Amino acid sequence: MVASPQIYISPEKYLELEENSPIKHEYIDGYIYAMAGALDSHVTIALNIATLLRNHVRGSACRVYIADMKARIESLNRFYYPDVMVTCDRRNQETSGYKKFPCLIIEVLSDSTQGFDRGDKFTDYQKLDTLQEYILINTKKQRIECFRRQNDGQWLLQYYTEEQTSFHFHSINFEGKMSQLYEDVNFDL
Repeated sequence: MVASPQIYISPEKYLELEENSPIKHEYIDGYIYAMAGALDSHVTIALNIATLLRNHVRGSACRVYIADMKARIESLNRFYYPDVMVTCDRRNQETSGYKKFPCLIIEVLSDSTQGFDRGDKFTDYQKLDTLQEYILINTKKQRIECFRRQNDGQWLLQYYTEEQTSFHFHSINFEGKMSQLYEDVNFDL
């Protein structure tokens, strides 16, 4: 993210400005931050996982959103753009520009955002009571970090690497193949 001039704006004003902006901005407690572009591997992985998940939830009450849909963390006054987000909560039909009740959020890691994605952003996402899994997908090698919320509120980390041929997201009972997730990804770029 790139810091914009630090002028406080309300969530309502942010949503109004964002609707017509050619550049996406994340919103953190009244301040906006321009988002950087993504590389080929990042975009390919995000599209691959979104396609796999969309095919899986087709015909159910769940919806898959990619890149341009905001996640709203109302208790912290935040709006983020996850790479992929899944919600099965009908309350999300009440808002068309953002979703407040995701069960699964996926971030595809990049050099410029991985520290934030693993740190403050994950801490913020934990405030979403409906969030059951937070997934980080590596673009440099076949590796998935899957954080699952346990019944006691703790988060358990499970890794999936190239040694495993498949991975599982419990929140939507999805099993995918590593080869499909990383299809068309060139790790040498």
